[in-house]
Amino acid sequence: MDETRIRREEADGIGEECGVFGMYDFDGNDVATSIYYGLFALQHRGQESCGIAVSETDGPKGKVSTYKDMGLLNEAFRPDTLSSLKGDIGVGHVRYSTAGSSTRENAQPLVLNYVKGTLGLAHNGNLINAPELRRELEYTGAIFQTTIDSEVIAYHIARERLRSKTVEEAVRFAMEKLKGAYSLVVMSPRKLIGARDPFGFRPLCIGKRDNCYILASETCALDTIGAEFVRDVEPGEVVTISPEKGIESDKSLCIPKEQHARCIFEYIYFARPDSYLDGISVYKSRILAGRFLAMDSPVEADIVTGVPESGNCAAMGYSLESGIPYAPAFVKNTYVGRTFIKPKQKNRESSVSVKLNPIREVVEGKRVVMIDDSIVRGTTSDRIVKMLRDAGAKEVHVRISSPPFLWPCYFGTDVPAREQLIAYNRTIEDIRQIIGADSLGYLDIERLPQMVEGKEICTGCFTGNYPLDPPEEDIRGEFDK
Repeated sequence: MDETRIRREEADGIGEECGVFGMYDFDGNDVATSIYYGLFALQHRGQESCGIAVSETDGPKGKVSTYKDMGLLNEAFRPDTLSSLKGDIGVGHVRYSTAGSSTRENAQPLVLNYVKGTLGLAHNGNLINAPELRRELEYTGAIFQTTIDSEVIAYHIARERLRSKTVEEAVRFAMEKLKGAYSLVVMSPRKLIGARDPFGFRPLCIGKRDNCYILASETCALDTIGAEFVRDVEPGEVVTISPEKGIESDKSLCIPKEQHARCIFEYIYFARPDSYLDGISVYKSRILAGRFLAMDSPVEADIVTGVPESGNCAAMGYSLESGIPYAPAFVKNTYVGRTFIKPKQKNRESSVSVKLNPIREVVEGKRVVMIDDSIVRGTTSDRIVKMLRDAGAKEVHVRISSPPFLWPCYFGTDVPAREQLIAYNRTIEDIRQIIGADSLGYLDIERLPQMVEGKEICTGCFTGNYPLDPPEEDIRGEFDK
């Protein structure tokens, strides 16, 4: 079992997504530094690896400068590295592995050299038919350098390009074969292309700064580089950006809005609270989740607190609705990323207490409502409850700003097999006893559409009702068995 699998089985939180970013400066200026800062704003979506690929549109066709490495952006990139990446068009990526092991070979963007030139691709999401598509390519002679489904997408685009008039047409033809979740940013020698799966699982938006156009997973990345938000890429849409025609749109793969299935965890957990996804404020959604928890699962208490960071907004919402004062009760070590060295079992240090520590003066002698975004396996929740009790909390009432996980996710969220989920075959009372809380309440599933102003969402991990039939073989984690 590789390190990635071990880390997942030890962890209790849901895994982050990936972040994608693309930029094209029509004035010919270098874009690598802006891509770096855009990715920096998306670092919360993936901390395992990162990369940037750039090209000069007026330079030698097919020449792409690429740098990628494991770890955080500020660990992987140095000023001299960025300054060596010359090009006015480029794509960037931060990765958290949901399919394919955590190795440097699997870092993105992927760059393919083929008969029509070059392709640079960054992908956020997870395909459910990747094994079939991969085998189809292997039986026709394809040799893969990675174990990720993103390379399968890149190969199919390259093959479709041989019979297509344009690269954007090739992207659309390839999309007809893809099943699952994907937001793509594709760099060709003269065009920047964005594409989103027809269900809209993963977000993607368009921005503009001066004479530059940007594609990004979240609007917070646009804010970071001083760009203005133009619009979201619609589910099923392919957008092509070029100096000659600006933004072109192909909506031939769009499906009725009623069939859209945005990942609700973008709003509950993944996205930064200062982002807007499909016109909905993530901050407002989380405040609403907290308000709904207070309405549906009230309790008498002295303070409300959130588990940093994703529980904080919902905790504020709970406080606003209930009138119970909000108080930050935890200090989070902001220097601990996903890649920190976990203490061994024989050591006294807990990986949870390395990341979080309660403030005794805030909780001592108090009845505490603790808000968190989810409970997956329960191994972290019981430690945090115990930490609050050890710090003197008189009562600990846990409220969760999502419904219970009952089913795995196949579309890019790292929700494990049913047998590993604490809510599987257990009642809420069973879970309450396991985590040691005085009471436990989850967000009512009927509240989810209200959080996002009625937009269509995927609730598969709560209900087992998926917008697409799940794969017969569960490839979440890796292809390289």
